[in-house]
Amino acid sequence: QEKSSRLSAALFGEACEISRDQLYELLKYAALGKSHNAPQPSWCHIYHQNHLAGVVVIVVHEMSQLYFYKFYLQFKHLRKVFRHRFTLTPSTNFLASLYGERANLKSQNTAQGLTTTSSGCVPKSADLQRDPIIRKYGGKKKGLTSYTLTLEEQKKNDYPIKGSPGCKGYIYTECDQQRTDSSPLFGLDCEMCLTAKGNEVTRVSLVDAQGQCLLNELVKPESTVVNYRTRFSGITKKMLLPVKTRLSDIQTRLKKILPHDAVLVGHSLNSDLQALEMIHPSVIDTSLLFARNEGRRFKLKFLAKAVLGKEIQCEQKLGHDPAEDARAALELAQFFIEQGPAKVAELNLEMLLTAEKLAEVSQNKAALQQQGRRVQKQLNETPRLSKPCFLDCLQVTGQKPLLLGRQELDSSGLRQGNLSTSNKQILQRALEDVPLSTFSIIQFSLDPAHSASHPLAELCGKVRSKLTDMLTIYAGPFEESFCLKSVEKEFGKCGPIQSLTVVTETHQPYVCIQYEVLEAAQLAVESLNGAEVAGSCIKVQRPVTAAMLDCDVLIKELELDVENEGVIYVAGLKKSLTETDLQEEFSQLKDLETLFLPKDRQSGKHRNCCFLKFQKPQSAADALDFINGWTVKGSKLRSRNALAAGHLWRWIWLMNHRNGRQGGKILHEKREQLSDSEQDLRKKVKRLDHHIKKLYRSLQNNTLCIVLFPGVN
Repeated sequence: QEKSSRLSAALFGEACEISRDQLYELLKYAALGKSHNAPQPSWCHIYHQNHLAGVVVIVVHEMSQLYFYKFYLQFKHLRKVFRHRFTLTPSTNFLASLYGERANLKSQNTAQGLTTTSSGCVPKSADLQRDPIIRKYGGKKKGLTSYTLTLEEQKKNDYPIKGSPGCKGYIYTECDQQRTDSSPLFGLDCEMCLTAKGNEVTRVSLVDAQGQCLLNELVKPESTVVNYRTRFSGITKKMLLPVKTRLSDIQTRLKKILPHDAVLVGHSLNSDLQALEMIHPSVIDTSLLFARNEGRRFKLKFLAKAVLGKEIQCEQKLGHDPAEDARAALELAQFFIEQGPAKVAELNLEMLLTAEKLAEVSQNKAALQQQGRRVQKQLNETPRLSKPCFLDCLQVTGQKPLLLGRQELDSSGLRQGNLSTSNKQILQRALEDVPLSTFSIIQFSLDPAHSASHPLAELCGKVRSKLTDMLTIYAGPFEESFCLKSVEKEFGKCGPIQSLTVVTETHQPYVCIQYEVLEAAQLAVESLNGAEVAGSCIKVQRPVTAAMLDCDVLIKELELDVENEGVIYVAGLKKSLTETDLQEEFSQLKDLETLFLPKDRQSGKHRNCCFLKFQKPQSAADALDFINGWTVKGSKLRSRNALAAGHLWRWIWLMNHRNGRQGGKILHEKREQLSDSEQDLRKKVKRLDHHIKKLYRSLQNNTLCIVLFPGVN
């Protein structure tokens, strides 16, 4: 949770899971920012990083995501304040890995704090003067007009020029206004297929200076396609079959979108403009901007990784994404302009490229060894390349990280508290020391004895059992000869059903239904209790067990959770409806921000429900009134406030499927009264939540605070 700064992130599905490296990206950018060449994280965006007063990471040892759900009601402050939550993928030696590999780091403790020396890779002053970037642009920062290509440079690099004999019939953008250093930048990229005519555009993407996609369109070539070049373009014959947009349509739209002083940015942009058959007078070409010796050029993929820390053009993807490439080129130009040639030269891109090639050679060597082949002697001498160390980066910039807690960190050189230190003592130290540090890691812990007395499997079983009860409803009584299909159809309108069984032990038959999402079960209780289904007036209720006595309280708290603010659940959709269909149907809803249509993780098919997130809670409330009873393509919709955020929704799915399809058939064992140790554990969790609340409230405005549940192992 940031105070005043905003962290935007996706709500549902895979986006709710982040890796250790992604967390590292976030911490590095938050602590260092652009002024120290740290790139924005690849998975989220921090606005106004230079306004951040500090970064505080609170690590809660021996606790995992499971504990958050088990003690949800006890974590009163945590769930009310921290609105962004993510599943962190497991990793060994968690805390040590958070700092990166501490290779070649010599450190010593002093009375004042931690001082370090490390071998850096920043070029010396004499080397910088010989750098092709410095030779071309000098060392001082300049405005964007200093980096636009001159007419001579455009001619030399085969750009379409107004009045040139080879550009007959080309469309001029008519952007003739004088460029200034505040002129707007636009990233442009195209994908081409080979046709009988030559290279023709099949996809065009245009992004603005904020990275927003203004145009991302498939284009039908005029001539017959000879080679779709799917490996690079990502275009297939099937994709182009329904397309009616032609090159002339794109030319018209680009002319309309671009203001008269627009500066186009791209990587080898000449080929894109040639394929578009368009002439634009002011361009920045990132393949020429990041200058190299002897006319060589860096690839966009390498620059994105080395300069921005972003992976693009991944091998797992089918072809390149032009919007991604346009955004990368734009951000590279922005980085160059903001940081200046000297800072870019200090990145030592040639050395990084050499290191990357050496790393590839090392990987190839390992692959050859596995196959039992002999390798050349030189490969055996290739040095192991270590990852950059986060703490090195902090200390080089003069920042002194603070680490408080009772967990030891081997060979880190960081001062530790006594292992017998209590959480209360750690809190007192944190309240005194955190304001003096720009980067702090505060470690709280449950008593390890509690972890031993509550094995993970036992705790997991209890949470799974309670979630199963919350997902399960009983409906009835029905007539002896009732139609089960009618029941399934009616209850299916509330959401996806996991299992459905008939209970015959009662005087009249009942049906036990287990849903896949909490919202569906709650919707069934709210809308079908007392309704007439399959010819009977029925009662709908959840299982009555000791653990379910606080179910209504839990449902209410989940509904009020800040993560679910402005989010509603909609059920009763036809499975044939696509995301595009729904976007069209719901386009009239005010302030709609995101639509998420869940898929079955095994079949990949869409579910009959979706989630809608609105920019304002009031807009979500208005949408609820509007949607309930609304008919879409013959289906009557039902909706309610969301209960389960993306990480919980995904976790429930995993819990259900680890057990196979037995979820609805779990027998509800007799629960005994809470043991003394479990009551004690609840009190400890409550106190821990209070410590986090106290520490959080003491932080300066504009502090990024992250709480980690790393788990036992």
